[in-house]
Amino acid sequence: MKKKLILLFAVLALIAAACGGDDDSSDDGATTTAAPATTTEAPASGGDDVALRWMTRPDNPEEAAVYGEISDQLAASLGYDLTYEPGSNEGAGYQQTLLTNLSAGTAPDVFWIPGTEIADFAKRDVILDLRQFADATGHNDADFYEGPMAQLTTEIATGQPGNALWGLPRDVSTFGLYVNLDLIAEAGVANPLELEAAGEWDIAAFNEVVDGVAALGGEIKGYGQSAWWGPYGAWMNNAGGGFFTDDRTACALDSDASIAGLTALRDLYSGDAVIPYGEDPETPFRAGTVGMFQNGRWATPGIRTVDFNWDVVGLPSGSAGPGNWLFWGAYVVNANTADPEAAWNLVAALTAADIQAQISGLGANIPSRVSQDALDAFLTFTPPANNQAFLDGLANDPTTEGPLWAGSWPEFVTLMDSEIQAVVTGSRDIADFQANICSETSAAFGG
Repeated sequence: MKKKLILLFAVLALIAAACGGDDDSSDDGATTTAAPATTTEAPASGGDDVALRWMTRPDNPEEAAVYGEISDQLAASLGYDLTYEPGSNEGAGYQQTLLTNLSAGTAPDVFWIPGTEIADFAKRDVILDLRQFADATGHNDADFYEGPMAQLTTEIATGQPGNALWGLPRDVSTFGLYVNLDLIAEAGVANPLELEAAGEWDIAAFNEVVDGVAALGGEIKGYGQSAWWGPYGAWMNNAGGGFFTDDRTACALDSDASIAGLTALRDLYSGDAVIPYGEDPETPFRAGTVGMFQNGRWATPGIRTVDFNWDVVGLPSGSAGPGNWLFWGAYVVNANTADPEAAWNLVAALTAADIQAQISGLGANIPSRVSQDALDAFLTFTPPANNQAFLDGLANDPTTEGPLWAGSWPEFVTLMDSEIQAVVTGSRDIADFQANICSETSAAFGG
C-alpha cells in the first residue's frame, strides 16, 4: 500500500505541474503495436525481504503511470518490494536534487541520469561499478549501442573504455524536425519529407521553408528550437565541429567548423522568421503557429495531441551531413544501496527487451538494445508516420551524448550555454567568442 500511495501522490504532482504549465501531454489514442514479447526472468537471488526504491525522470504523467505499471510487473517477477518514485525536477535541477539526496542518504537504490552526468556521478563515488554483478548473470555489453556503452565502461583512472560498468542505458533518441504539414502546404513551399527523399534536404532548402512559412504573417513563424546544448550543438555537428577535441580532453568551441555551425545558427536568428531564441518553441508549435520544431523523440507524446497534419523529417544536411546526436540516459545504482546484487537485477530487468518495448510504445524514445526486432517494432509506434527519420539519425554517425571524464561537464555547459546564447542573440561578437571561449572554459578541464 505504501508504494502505491507514493506513486499516486507523485503522479498527481506531475499532473498538477503539467496543468500549471504549457505542456498538455494527454494521449489522443495514437496507435501502437507491441514488440515481440520476451520474458523478464526473476533472478535466483529474489526474495520477499528485498525492498528497493527506484526513480526515473518521466516527461509527462502518462509516462509516469507506465513506469508505475512496470514497477508492479517487476515486483511480481523479481519477487521484490519495489517503490517507484517519478523525478519531477527538470534539467540540471533533477541531477542536483539527486546529488543532494545522495549526500543526505535519502536517494533511491536505482535511478536514471542523463548520459552527460555519468562521469560526474562516478567520480563523486556515489554510484556503483556493477561489473562483478553483470558478469555473474551473463550480461553482454554488445547488446546495447556502442556509443553509450563506451561511456558506461570507462575507467576513472584512464578516462578510456575498460572493464567498468556504471549502469545500463534505458533508451536512446535522436533529433528530428517536427513539421506542420498544413502550414507548409498553405505557404506553398516544398515539403521537407519530399526534399529529403530526393536528396535535396540541406541548409539552403531548410532556410527556404523557414522563410516561406514565416511569410504567411501574423503570429506564424517558420522554425523554433530550445536554447540548451543539444539543439545548438546539432548545428556545430552539422558543420563538422563540436564542443570538444576528439579525445574529449579540451575545448573545441573555437574551431573553424564549430564557428561555422554557430554562425549559421546566429544568421537564422538574426531575422524575425523564427521563435525568439530562449523562448519555448513547443507550445506555439502545438498551437499550430510554427512550421518546424527541432526536438528529440521524447516530444512525440505531446505532439500526438495536436489537431493538424504533422510528421517528422531528419535534420537538414550541412557540410558534414545531418549532424545529429545520439542521446541516452542510464539506470545506475546508488553506492550506498543495502543490496547491490538486487539493485543490479532491477537495472537488468528495467532494460530488458519487453520492458523497453512498453516504454517505446508511448512514443517517447527508442530501445537502447541493438536488435532488428526492436527497431522493426519501433517503426510501428505511430504517429508520426515517418519514424524512420529517427532511425536514420541513429544510422548516420551521430555524435554520442557523453560526459567529461577529463573535466567537469556541469561547469563547462553552464558557461557554454550562456555565452552561446549571447552570440545567437547578438550581445556577443562571434569573433570575440572564437578568440576567447576556450580560455574562458579552461577551468572545466582543470586549467
